[in-house]
Amino acid sequence: MAEVNTDKGGHEKGKPKKLSTRIDFTPMVDLGFLLITFFMLATSMAKPQTMEIMMPSKEKVKDDQQNQVKSSRAMTILLGKDNKIYYYFGTTEKGVDPKVEQTTFDPDGIRKILLDRNKEVNKAIDSLKQVKAEKKITAEEYKAKFSEIKGSKKSVVVLIKPSDVSKYDNLVGILDEMNITNIGTYAIVPITGYDTDLVGKTFPDAFTESTQTK
Repeated sequence: MAEVNTDKGGHEKGKPKKLSTRIDFTPMVDLGFLLITFFMLATSMAKPQTMEIMMPSKEKVKDDQQNQVKSSRAMTILLGKDNKIYYYFGTTEKGVDPKVEQTTFDPDGIRKILLDRNKEVNKAIDSLKQVKAEKKITAEEYKAKFSEIKGSKKSVVVLIKPSDVSKYDNLVGILDEMNITNIGTYAIVPITGYDTDLVGKTFPDAFTESTQTK
């Protein structure tokens, strides 16, 4: 609140009176507390970002069935130099090695491949999101169903194998792709001699030291 105080002291005749202005900030303190209280009540707190972990199933699976499931659903991703990615599906069957392909982290690269490979699961998740948007299920039901779909037998099983010449950013990036493409089951495992030999047949320099600075 502003107050205008008139100086009642003596002054010469013919000259204007000197006025002093004093601003009272006391009401602003109450206004400040009201604003703080409003923002505390109206602002939503940041929720922690977490990554779901798929737990092992309790169902017993026979050895022959387990090997068959792994072969049909398995995808191996190997991280090479210069942000290159090498991948293959399945395992060696009847003496025939799987075909190794090369891709990158570009939009039409590994993400598109994972989406195409996991399209049945993604289609089911899209349908589930639509049901949630229509408020036909609760948040708890959505979360439970979402985890069930990601861990279904139609989901792809991905083995991620970083090499000595790959970058740490590549590992972080491929983990993000697992979450974006709704891959429910994946693991980070060491690269083997079989992998290097298999990739080396088509891409001899895949795991050799790069001249670029890491």
